[in-house]
Amino acid sequence: MDSKNLIMELANKMEWTPKEVTDMLSALGSAIGTKLMEGDSVCLESFGSFQSEKTMERVGVHPGDGKSYLIPPEIVPVFKLDEALRKRIRSLEDNG
Repeated sequence: MDSKNLIMELANKMEWTPKEVTDMLSALGSAIGTKLMEGDSVCLESFGSFQSEKTMERVGVHPGDGKSYLIPPEIVPVFKLDEALRKRIRSLEDNG
């Protein structure tokens, strides 16, 4: 499902205009991004949680010339699916 289809589906379910849904999703994305940049996590009950995790410094190897180089640590966003939702999805796969 692409974003346009998601917006239309939410608009129908919530009886909102597509613009209202677009604005809400934009505000949600902005709020989640702000909290992640502040080092906080954001938990959406029955869906999952967004967190920031710091990767460790590590050594990489260039595939073209085989030379080693240092990859600096960085903070990356991570999404963890709610366990109950994960189980529901797996049960669909098992029955599908």
